[in-house]
Order: sequence, then C-alpha cells, then structure tokens
Amino acid sequence: MTNPPGVLISAPSSGTGKTTVMLGLLRALAEDGMVVQPFKSGPDYIDPAFHRAAAGRASFNLDSWAMGPSLIGAIAAQATGADIVVAEGSMGLFDGVAKTGESGHGTSAETAQRMGWPVVLVLDVVGQAQSAAATALGFRMYNPELPFAGVILNRCASPRHERLTRLGMERAGMPVLGVLPRRGDLTLPERHLGLIQAIEHPDLEKAIVGYAAFLREHVDLEAIKRAASSGPYRQTSSALPRPPAQRIALAQDAAFSFAYPHLVEGWRAAGAEILPFSPLADEAPAKDSDLVWLPGGYPELHADRIAAAETFKTGLRAHAKTKPVHGECGGYMALGRGLIDKEGQLHPMVGLLGLVTSYEKRKFNLGYRRAELLEQMPGFSAGTALRGHEFHYSSIVEQPDAPLAKVFDAEGAEGPQTGSVRGNVTGTFFHLIAEASG
Repeated sequence: MTNPPGVLISAPSSGTGKTTVMLGLLRALAEDGMVVQPFKSGPDYIDPAFHRAAAGRASFNLDSWAMGPSLIGAIAAQATGADIVVAEGSMGLFDGVAKTGESGHGTSAETAQRMGWPVVLVLDVVGQAQSAAATALGFRMYNPELPFAGVILNRCASPRHERLTRLGMERAGMPVLGVLPRRGDLTLPERHLGLIQAIEHPDLEKAIVGYAAFLREHVDLEAIKRAASSGPYRQTSSALPRPPAQRIALAQDAAFSFAYPHLVEGWRAAGAEILPFSPLADEAPAKDSDLVWLPGGYPELHADRIAAAETFKTGLRAHAKTKPVHGECGGYMALGRGLIDKEGQLHPMVGLLGLVTSYEKRKFNLGYRRAELLEQMPGFSAGTALRGHEFHYSSIVEQPDAPLAKVFDAEGAEGPQTGSVRGNVTGTFFHLIAEASG
C-alpha cells in the first residue's frame, strides 16, 4: 500500500499561529481539488474538530508517547485514499516528556520522522529579522535526520522586514515557503483550555474561507505540495481500539465533546453502534444501550443546564442500576454529586458518584498519565495498564468512592487523581488514549 505524501506544520512554541496556517492550508488544498487527510500530533482534544471542518475529512491524533507502533500504523491507515497528508504539531517541535512511552517522548518531531513527513516550521518574526534564520537553522540542525521542508514567516511587519528576514534565511540555506503579513483578525477565540470548540465558533466556515484566501495569497502552495513526502511506515488497520460494548450511548454536545477520534472510529470499525445523545438538550441515553460513555468537555460552563436536565439524569440513573456508565474528565465531573462553578455556587450533578469538584478552586492539571486499574472499567479488566492524558483546571473537593486506578505521570510519579468506582459506574480525570503494551 502506497502511503500518501505529507508535511507536518510545527513551530518553535505554542502561540505562533500554526493552527491558523494549518486550517488555511487544509482548505486551500481542498479547494484545489485534493483529498486532504489531516492529523494532529500529540494529545490535543480540540484541534481535530477544526481540522475536519477545514478539510471535510476526519482528523486523528498520532502520539508517540501513548501509542505503540501498531496503533500508530492503524491510525495512519486512515489516510488511505488521500492525495496529501497535512499534520499539525503540538507545542514546540521538539517539546515532549523526559521519559519515553510506548514509542517515544511524544514530540511532533518524532511523529514527522516516523512518518517521513517534512516539517514546515511556522516562525513568528515579530521583533527580529535576520536573527530568525538562526532559530530556523537551530531547529533544522537539532536533529539532522528529521526531514525539513522550510519555513513560513508569520506576522511580518513590512516589505523591508520581509527583505531582511529573507536575507537571513537565504544565508542559512532555509527555503521560505511563505510570508504572512501581520493581521490582528487572524486569530481563533480561546478560553481556559485553549481554543474554543469548533461547534462554538460563531462563524467557523467564514473564518476558514478567510484563512484559505490569506494562505493562497502569501504562501507557495505548489512548493508545499512538492515538498510533501512519506516514509515506509506500516499501516495496520486491524489494530484500532476494540469497542467496550456493542451499543454505546455517547454524549455529544457543547458540554461533552472530547472523545479521541481513533477510539470512536475503532468502535465503529468493529461493528459497535454509536448512539449519540445530548445531556444539554435533556436527552436520556437510549434505553437499549449496553454502555453509556460521557466524554470530556466543559460541564463547568453549563452546570446550571446539566443540573436542570432531569430527563437526562433520571435516564442515566436507571441505566446505571444494571449496566455500566463511564465518564472522562468533564463526564467524570458530571457523574459526581456536585460541581462548584467559578462564582462558588454548587450545582447538583447526576450523583452516581460521590465526587464534588470545584472550578472556583482552580488547579492546573496537565500531562500524560499511565493508569494501572484496580477495578474493571468498560472494556478493560482489573490489572490492565492504560495510557491517557489529563488537562483540566478543576480541583477535587470530595472523593469518597473507591479508587479506580493507580495513576502516574509520564515520569512515573504517582498522583492523587485516581478516578472513582461505585457499582456499575466508573470515572477518570484522564482521557483514555490506548491500552499500554509495556
């Protein structure tokens, strides 16, 4: 099977404009009649939905810390039939963890090198000119085996600024694939976990069309197409995660939306039925579902509506009497007794767990997690090791139930976010990525 050629869009750090470049490039290439397959390197929950809106094709995460080679190959196989792959990196190109996981340190550079995708480095050149070339050269030389396509210079202030910056790049032997003038309107709305969700954007389609037009005017799309390449990575479509049940009621709305795409795709590919429902619309899960799965999201922004959703809460409680319920992060919070919002008001949640969480008492929790299950959870027996990622600001006020797992960070330090189990109900603050193979 021939792997489609691709590039990986990265940057020296977060906040350089790579997501705007990514969305504009996806749409511009699609407008040129190409079938474009997006990917996201790393454990980002939000960007894949933006990618899908821009490319018209589902985007999937690739993670060299949390995923073994077979799962990475299975996810890479989702590019079958595409003309080109465009992947977006996380954080800075070489940013990852100190201790390796299944495959590596979780860096965007590892993803690019494994897949054979040349890196397009987006450089914010505000406040510098020729000096930007030293940054670009350092990134190219840090790992000489990493394929490198060139740079896109972002937020260039003037024609003179561009000339000076190009001069430095020419001296460094660094191809310039585009120069983007500084524009204050080329930003995406953000909140405490980063970008807002795609479904919340007031006019996402208009924004993406604008990004594509901007990229088309200032970036050499043909040069990017020529630079695209791929390696001989093995595609193994049979290695996607297996479903934890046959009929899965999956909460899907603005409060519950962060389920990893490769998980849901694996469930569907194995023949499971996905039955979406909306707690915010006060919908109960399907009565004939075998499992209810509440993914992460922003329940703290919708706590009053969840508290008032009696049809949802009654239906979920009825299901939990005889069949399993699982919640991740925001879904875990909703399964608890109560949620305290940023004003300090306690909102009653479903009450299937005794958990009480607070957004008033904010605590930043971020990073990879390795969990060793003390009790079974849907799809996994006690003793299984899982890999996931945690990203939230809420803190635990009460957690009276039995712990679900021992949970460790990427460097092996054990943490207090153990998850909970009560009867048929389980919950974790980490988002499941994969079963650990070692």
